[in-house]
Amino acid sequence: MVKVCSVSAWSLAALVSSCAALTTELVLTNSVIAPDGYSIEAILVNGQTPGPVLSAQKGERIQVNVTDLLVDEAMNRSTTVHWHGIKQHGSAEMDGAAMITQCPIASGNSFLYDFTPVGQSGTFWYHSHFRLQYCEGLRGPLIIYDPDDPYLNMYDIDDASTIITLVDWYHVNAFAVGITDNAASTLINGVGRYQGGPQVPLSVLTVEQGKRYRIRLFNMACKPYYVFTIDSHVFTVIEADAELTSPLNADSIEIQPGQRYSFILVANQTVDNYWIHALPNYDTSYADGLNSAILRYVGALEEDPVDRSSTSTEPLAEQNLYALVDPAAPGVPEPGAADVSINLQSVWDDQLRFLINGYTYTPPPVPILMQILNGNVDASSLVPTGSVYTLPRNKTIELSIPGGQIQGPHPFHLHGHSFSVVRSAGSGSYNFANPVRRDTTSNGGSGDNVTIRFTTDNPGPWLFHCHNDFHLDQGMAVVFAEAPSDIASNVDASDTWKQLCTTYDALSPTERSLPMEQHRRRHMKKHQIGH
Repeated sequence: MVKVCSVSAWSLAALVSSCAALTTELVLTNSVIAPDGYSIEAILVNGQTPGPVLSAQKGERIQVNVTDLLVDEAMNRSTTVHWHGIKQHGSAEMDGAAMITQCPIASGNSFLYDFTPVGQSGTFWYHSHFRLQYCEGLRGPLIIYDPDDPYLNMYDIDDASTIITLVDWYHVNAFAVGITDNAASTLINGVGRYQGGPQVPLSVLTVEQGKRYRIRLFNMACKPYYVFTIDSHVFTVIEADAELTSPLNADSIEIQPGQRYSFILVANQTVDNYWIHALPNYDTSYADGLNSAILRYVGALEEDPVDRSSTSTEPLAEQNLYALVDPAAPGVPEPGAADVSINLQSVWDDQLRFLINGYTYTPPPVPILMQILNGNVDASSLVPTGSVYTLPRNKTIELSIPGGQIQGPHPFHLHGHSFSVVRSAGSGSYNFANPVRRDTTSNGGSGDNVTIRFTTDNPGPWLFHCHNDFHLDQGMAVVFAEAPSDIASNVDASDTWKQLCTTYDALSPTERSLPMEQHRRRHMKKHQIGH
């Protein structure tokens, strides 16, 4: 529950300033749940997954106290929370990336995330950034509303009822998910069905004929991308990853892990029920309500829709999205003409690891931010060796991310920035005039050379990684130490923040993070409730 700013209403008043517009607490616990009818241990946020919707207004301060009451070592007891899409200008210590910007919160402890998103509004989310925890349920939506949204006149309703979250759900511990294993079910707004399972009531999105809705669509999955459709309805896309786009019509949306879209849905069809589908890249079936939810018009009977599916004629293509505000990509409008150009070549080795430019990212024993605050400002002195790149301040950076790797395409996400996608997956052309700006993009398939640009105007250590969480855990990441000599003057390394490491380092090695094989063994020993 989001609490209005009030010292008297806040149990941790000594910790939380009374001036925050979003002041709330997230309590993390383990519990058995059955969102698709199959009972399994999970991580809950305030007793639910996905976690509660957090919302604020543009320019408002956000303070969220995270209390870790996790007890199940098979899902790790320590944790962090990352605020996906929030750039953390001047607050890199609040980014929530484990062993990059903080030590994890140990079980039985709390940490107050306190930041003000500078100039940002739109569709964000929060999730654990420690090992595979968000696959177990630690994730939820974060919306920052803009009272001056230029598209306000295009929709009538934009609230918690117009949020759609897509999640892959497994019937085993995340560490037991094999390389080629697929999810047991797709959860839409927290519920779904699996093949051969019970007829769990599906999520229902209720609309009134004639009204216009701003739908905020999230892919919170750990692994698959989805093709999202609503029978008989066309969308007008207006936002990609908290960045406004010129309006673009589409009748289907491919959405990668970590990505978000806002689109206008006009309820202009006959009063009835219509299928909502989110087809994962490994499946082709909607039978018995798999990968589905229901769009229900007010006045329609409470029954399953009839099948009105049809072949998409206007699929969303990223290269057709154009930034609405300050649309030009930074720097000289030619490939390779940025101040700093880096090619990031990923490969898969025989030890089941991903390497980028020859190195597998492994979490360091000391957070990279703390290493920098301790005076290590050169790439040669920062660990993990080979995975940290230092970038100069106020320069244009160009990253090229060739596709075609095993288990692709790979959705790459950059912390600390949005970026201009000057060459998208599936396109051989470059657009420097008005490319879509976002924070997560697919690197495509063989022959693709996805290219992005951003400006180093935000000192901090920023993770750049595949948002398939299994691939991140297998090392598919690098860190950009941006303007490292300026970081100390741009963060607030409080005693409370430093205490996270003191507490975490005092834990036994198995309390900090179990090796993967121990995770699997402990999970197999647990009592299983199921079919």
